[in-house]
Amino acid sequence: MRLHNDIDEPLFPDEGADNLQGVGLLRSGLKLNHLRMIVAIEEHKQVSAAADVLNITQPAASRMLTEMETILKAQLCERVSRGVALTAFGRAFARRARTILLELREVDRELSALKSGTGGSVYLGSVTAPAISLAVPAIQQVSAAYPGIEVNVRVETSNVLARELLAARQDFIIARVPDDLNPRLFNVTEIGIEKACLIVRKGHPLTEKPVVGLADLPHFDWVFQPAGTLLRRRIEELFIADGVPLPSTVVNTSSILLTTAIVCGSNAIAPVARDMAVFIADVGAQAGEISILNTDFDIDIKPYSLISVKGRALPPSAKLLYDLILQRSRMLSPD
Repeated sequence: MRLHNDIDEPLFPDEGADNLQGVGLLRSGLKLNHLRMIVAIEEHKQVSAAADVLNITQPAASRMLTEMETILKAQLCERVSRGVALTAFGRAFARRARTILLELREVDRELSALKSGTGGSVYLGSVTAPAISLAVPAIQQVSAAYPGIEVNVRVETSNVLARELLAARQDFIIARVPDDLNPRLFNVTEIGIEKACLIVRKGHPLTEKPVVGLADLPHFDWVFQPAGTLLRRRIEELFIADGVPLPSTVVNTSSILLTTAIVCGSNAIAPVARDMAVFIADVGAQAGEISILNTDFDIDIKPYSLISVKGRALPPSAKLLYDLILQRSRMLSPD
């Protein structure tokens, strides 16, 4: 997305540039789009995908990459089997570029808050369970105390949220650090364990059983989160450990709304966070026409944490919400 009309101009004009560090790069024509391009390449691992993000053609993106390498006098990426990978120079440049773009976003946020007289905005990402039990009460509290604050919440899997956090699309997240990301990039404060359960429609054949075992489950359709997500993996581990065949008919979706719709309209089974299941079951509309199965096994997921990026200070409004969520998590802790 274009920030200003002068996006294709050098990051700074020549006038007064002698007083700035990095004058060589600026005089050589470093542009904001160069910074966006290297960050997009790092995120998507393909020049074509980065071109789509910047809404330019692939040849234009390739020329931009050549421009960057000429300006920096270093190779920034190399071709691999499924796209491109950043070199050490490329990773260093991408890290600094991301910081500059983040600071520009914070300038925009701060000035917008000053102009409007509001209290600023917060970008929070969360996995399902703490979104219900922690984020919602904290948001209600901060909104009542500071009516000008705008809170933007995204509920997704940890894999998605952690990458959005690194890309500065979230201020902080309530999630888990994915196994394929370097944990040293993050500040992590563990705040709770997510418990899950199995939901079915009211009147489902399994609701007639007082206790449901794993062997009762494979014969039904299932609605799972995408492959590789923690809840999906945990359910599969339970089946494998008990020697029970995995379900053969599966719909994959990260949407709790679609999950609920499928469950209510069929004999499908779905694993969901228990807090979410209780919330849905208490709703009086059709979306609430579900039952929670009483199983002879527990579904406990890896603990979730408050996560921010190391070296990136939270804006005041985000720090306020962060502290309220942390405070509430300690109130709910059995310890």
